[in-house]
Parts: sequence; C-alpha cells; structure tokens
Amino acid sequence: MTSKITQLKEIMSRLRDPENGCPWDVEQNFASIAPCTIEEAYEVLDAIEKNDMDGLREELGDLLLQVVFHSQMASEQKIFDFEDVAAAIINKLIVRHPHVFGDAEIKTASQQEIAWEEQKEQERKNKAASNIPHSNLDGVAKALPALLRAAKLQKRAAKVGFDWPDLTGVLAKIEEELYEVKQAVVDNDGIKEEVGDLLFAVVNLSRKLGIDPEEALRGCNAKFERRFRYVETSIAIAGSDIKKASLEEMDRLWDEAKKLEKSK
Repeated sequence: MTSKITQLKEIMSRLRDPENGCPWDVEQNFASIAPCTIEEAYEVLDAIEKNDMDGLREELGDLLLQVVFHSQMASEQKIFDFEDVAAAIINKLIVRHPHVFGDAEIKTASQQEIAWEEQKEQERKNKAASNIPHSNLDGVAKALPALLRAAKLQKRAAKVGFDWPDLTGVLAKIEEELYEVKQAVVDNDGIKEEVGDLLFAVVNLSRKLGIDPEEALRGCNAKFERRFRYVETSIAIAGSDIKKASLEEMDRLWDEAKKLEKSK
C-alpha cells in the first residue's frame, strides 16, 4: 500500500508536470513560494494558540505541502529531493542528541539547550569558508520577523559578553532612545532610524525578562483587537456610525472594555 507521503510527493510531481500539470504550480519557483511557506508556518502557530486541534492538523498538512513543493522543485533541478531533506534532519537530530543516541549525559532541559547551542556553533564554524571571517552572528536568518531576529542577534552577542549586566542598563538605554526619538521628531530628521533603535532596546528588555517579544506583541495585538471590536459593536448597537463617533466616546468604551476584561 502506497504511503501517504509517497502519494503526496506523486501528486506534487504531477502538479508540476510541464505538459499536464497545473499552470499555476508549474510557474512557481523558490522565491515565489517562500511567502506562502512563511504564511503557513504562522497559520500553524495560530491554530496552536487557539487550541484548535482540527485546524492544527490541517495547517500542518499545508506546511508539509510547502516542504514537498520546495523539494520537488529542487529535484527537477537535480539539486536535492525530499529524501535528502529527510536524511539531513535525521542526521542533525542524531548528532545534536548524543545523550539519546550516544554516550553523553544530559540531565536537564537547560543543559540540553546549552549543548544544542554549542553544537550549532560548531556546525556554523564547520560550514564557514576558510577565507570568510567567522562571526558569532552567522546563521541568524535575515528573513526572520524583525522582532525575533533582533532577539536572536542580541542573544548571540550576549554569549560573548556583549550585554547589559542587569535591567538598569537596559531601562536607561530605552529612556535614552526614547529621548532621541523625541529629538528626531523635533528636528524632523532620522525618525525611522531612531524608532528602530527604540524598538531594538525594547526587544533587549524583553530578552532580559525572559519574554518572547513576538509572543508579547501578538498578545498585545489580540488585546487591541478584542477591545476595538467591543468599541465597534457598542457603537453599532447604539445605532451610531463609528466614523461619526467622537474620540471621547471611543475612549470611554475602550475603558469599559478594559474593565470588563479585568472583571472576568
């Protein structure tokens, strides 16, 4: 009996057939599909946050399709195929877990995280070309969401001691960057750069507090959406148009939404 993964690969191959496949699928390339891959990964996360297991099953399938799609295109160019992708991750998992597949002893999750990072560091050094200087920032993908990439860059730098010793320095840096934003607004010069510096400093604070900045901002987005929807609904129930509502009225309803959330 044909396995489902084999069937999926066969379907993808047929969709990519230049003569009898789907025109849309045939026209795609790595670059055009990349945004879809990122989107599917976020939809997996969304299903997890909603605790939607049926949705998670579906979204994981969509994400798996992206892996098969990229593998099929690579296979057509004789670069690699799905089996090579699977073999690479199998080898990586075995190498990075010597305490499971070897004789190493790791007792706690924190010890494993340290060992994992040490292994990845060695892998980066092994991959580095001899004529290219090695950097501790190598391997932090440029395509990551900006907040997540900022946290990863800071974490890498912190490993070699380039970090504030405590929260005092981070908080002072945020105050400094906020002042520079205000000054840039007055001068009407370099505003975007200064806002970026402020965001970077806030990410640093999140990291020092053990908070994932992406997760924190997603939570803030969800909170804003809940409260704004409450404002919209309340105004609509009153028979009014939100576009004609005053800021004072919307602020009052916003505060009402906050109180209702806290009471729950």
